[in-house]
Amino acid sequence: MYTCDEVAERYKVKVITVWDWIRQRKLNAIKLGREYRISEDDLIQFENERKTIPANDKS
Repeated sequence: MYTCDEVAERYKVKVITVWDWIRQRKLNAIKLGREYRISEDDLIQFENERKTIPANDKS
């Protein structure tokens, strides 16, 4: 499970951007207390949804 800080560092964005992705439901997260945690599976899904050429495109 990744923190918002770790996700921001991974994508070279500010933490507030990660919070916006979560609020806009672009990135799934679990809220634990006052913090969010993001799973590796959710990050992979987030990346796959943003690919310019979908992974399962067989055309």
